[in-house]
Amino acid sequence: MKRLLSLLTILFFSVTAVSAQQTDTLKKRINFHFQLTAINQSHPAFHAPYSGRNSLQPGAEEALSLTSTMFIGARLWKGASIYFNPEISGGRGFSSAVGVAGFPNGETFRIGSSAPALYLARLFYRQHIALSKEVDTAGDDANQITELVPLKRITVTAGKFAITDMFDNNSFSHDPRTQFMNWSLMSAGAWDYPANTRGYTDGIVIEYITPAWAVRIGTVLVPTYANGPDLDYHYGRAHGHVVEVQKNMVFGKRKGSLRVLAFRNVSKATNYKEVIDGYINHSDSLNVINGQKYGGVKYGFAINCDQELTNDLGFFFRGSWNDGQTATWAFTEIDRSGSLGINLSGRSWHRPNDTFGIAAVVNGISSSHRAYLAAGGYGFIIGDGKLTDFKTENVLETYYSALINTSLKISLGYQFIQNPAYNADRGPVNVFSVRAHIII
Repeated sequence: MKRLLSLLTILFFSVTAVSAQQTDTLKKRINFHFQLTAINQSHPAFHAPYSGRNSLQPGAEEALSLTSTMFIGARLWKGASIYFNPEISGGRGFSSAVGVAGFPNGETFRIGSSAPALYLARLFYRQHIALSKEVDTAGDDANQITELVPLKRITVTAGKFAITDMFDNNSFSHDPRTQFMNWSLMSAGAWDYPANTRGYTDGIVIEYITPAWAVRIGTVLVPTYANGPDLDYHYGRAHGHVVEVQKNMVFGKRKGSLRVLAFRNVSKATNYKEVIDGYINHSDSLNVINGQKYGGVKYGFAINCDQELTNDLGFFFRGSWNDGQTATWAFTEIDRSGSLGINLSGRSWHRPNDTFGIAAVVNGISSSHRAYLAAGGYGFIIGDGKLTDFKTENVLETYYSALINTSLKISLGYQFIQNPAYNADRGPVNVFSVRAHIII
């Protein structure tokens, strides 16, 4: 904890000094924001009669992850802007971020190695095309220049980004830097959303947006191999398509939204049944990481809802499914997932900017995926060497986030993970978290 606090202090004051140097003239056409998130997690020893290559280690562990991002935006012309996000990440998740399909640290998926590394997270162009004269003001924020945005519009985003920047959003459960930290709470667990190891991709998204409805269509690149750092530019043979319809609702003057998403990915992902058959016939190994031929297809859907219940209380749920016949290629090894939870602001105890959240998740896999793990197979996230007692992976997460000042939030969190990697022979696992988030 001492090294964590020292690092946070140094970075906080250095970035504050840089921010203070921005002139009023610069802010008119260019904006600058910065975030730093450090997550320290630990789990005590738990019961595990055996372990494999991708198992969560049963001995007590502690791990620290850190990401820092610069958000630089520039206005080009009316309705047009460009955004640039250099990012540094380092540290790790415990057990090298394997052993749980709904891994407890949503920031570790961006980390390819424990050594701090600088890379390009986002570089994209955004264009709003007005379909009405009515406008609203979009305030200055990360990846958002202050501008007048048409209430009815077409928005085109092209370049390098995270596909989850625009799809599967949720007011209460989407950002592991400030909300729930579990992978299967920050996004729909069964959506194998296209991304490289760090969570980013290249592509284009077109949105039709009105005050009541929104429709989004995106097409992006997939990695060259499962969870790989490089994207496959053979677009005709490897790509991800996603479409989402969003309905904004008001119940008793309380805002809410409902989103329905469908996706189809094409890649070198191998078929579980074919791999098992080849292994039984001694003609192949149990390898689903390095696919050798194009044509692997994974498709599925997700439903996602958030709803204000009172001024201080919000409710959400997600459900997602994929066909589960081909190997997971980008996100995590979940083929069915359901989650629900609540978020409560601290207004009633005179801390309006604090947040308490609690949520539950049930994750599952297809019969083909289960058979592959039972045969001793490994994906890039899970695999205990065998699977004799399959059960759903169940997660309960709760956190409390406290606003310390205008730039710093500190969170304490707890996760209970039952049947990690769908294996009832192992666990349960208790995970304790401390998170610091700086935003300028």
